[in-house]
Amino acid sequence: VQLQASGGGLVQAGGSLRLSCAASGGTFSRYAMGWFRQAPGKEREFVAAINWSAISTDYADSAKGRFTISRDNGKNTMYLQMNSLKPEDTAVYYCAARPYLGVVASTYDGDYNYWGQGTLVTVSS
Repeated sequence: VQLQASGGGLVQAGGSLRLSCAASGGTFSRYAMGWFRQAPGKEREFVAAINWSAISTDYADSAKGRFTISRDNGKNTMYLQMNSLKPEDTAVYYCAARPYLGVVASTYDGDYNYWGQGTLVTVSS
């Protein structure tokens, strides 16, 4: 499956962005999906994940209460709504896919087989 992330940009602290991840070349509904991010000089970290049916989601502590992950299997697209953005949210955001039909989506990047190219989110103070 090929993944294309989009929706990044420059936003002021307190603002919002919605990232999208469009999938092609596979049966999207057979994949658990995740968002990860990598800030300059830091390792890639987990942000949010959603299982194939959207019945289960998981968030990093830094994202809880501010970010919402969702998916539309009919549109082969996953989303990340980010509200109350902070300068420390500045990073390249990557979407990832894992062929998995379980209830719980993984928070471990090593479990994901396919990655998008990343979209840059910059939050100014």
